[in-house]
Amino acid sequence: MTVPEEVPATVPRPRVVLVDGVPMSGLVSQVQDARAVIVAVHGGATSSAYFDCPGHPRLSLLRSAAARGFTAIALDRPGYGASAVYAGEFADPARRVAAAFAAVDRILADGDRGAGLFLVGHSAGCELALRMATSRPDVVGIELAGTGLRYSDTAKSIISEATVTSRPAGLRDLLWQPTELYPAEVLTGALSAPGVAYEAAVTANWARRDFPEIAARVEVPVQFSVADHESVWESTPEALGAVTALFTDAPRVLLNEMADSGHNLSVGLSADTYHRNVMSFIEECIAGARGRDQEQAEAG
Repeated sequence: MTVPEEVPATVPRPRVVLVDGVPMSGLVSQVQDARAVIVAVHGGATSSAYFDCPGHPRLSLLRSAAARGFTAIALDRPGYGASAVYAGEFADPARRVAAAFAAVDRILADGDRGAGLFLVGHSAGCELALRMATSRPDVVGIELAGTGLRYSDTAKSIISEATVTSRPAGLRDLLWQPTELYPAEVLTGALSAPGVAYEAAVTANWARRDFPEIAARVEVPVQFSVADHESVWESTPEALGAVTALFTDAPRVLLNEMADSGHNLSVGLSADTYHRNVMSFIEECIAGARGRDQEQAEAG
């Protein structure tokens, strides 16, 4: 698969803001008169750079979003990036949510927010994104990818051996196969970052307890994306149905099955198609939010 390269005008900028004395970092593509604000949350052992694919601007969520009129913020999750030395302060999920929202608010300042915030979570970042989606009324929707309820048989044995400081043999292949679905630049470890200790508890409790509990409280539209070459999580029709069934209070749940894609959707050669799907879903969320606001105004 080949991808023509076009560089959208808005180039993401690194930002660092202080949240209760802790530096929080990320990459930002900010536009005037934003239609909405996309807040993207990366997975484990990587960083905000995941959403600005190195060497391939056309595959960048941040650049594509700006070209379509959205401000986009890729946060370094608490304990990553500039906040890495403060990772021990973020064991409490509520602390992580508060820090992430405060970072977003400081980055945006008085900038346009349009219809509100749309959250994008990938892999381990789905935990934070999902908690954020249930915490503020200005969230209009959420996209989740690279997660699930049951690990594949291969993943179970590999992930059980992983620690913050040690990555077992086979983990890289689990996350990055088939290699032909990715640009060479992302297969060199350029996106890698040290893991964070609190993620051990996140991983242990996610599928069994936290994902079902938090998902049941989501009251905004949800899109759940899955790669056709997903190898970390079970992706049979039954497994996917079990995930979408978790969102009992969401007004809409859409399953987005991505062809020619691996676990890391936002840096694969199909990333442009994936991101266009995400932004099409955001359009639907914005329209739905406006419709609900109009109904409430007429009723009031």
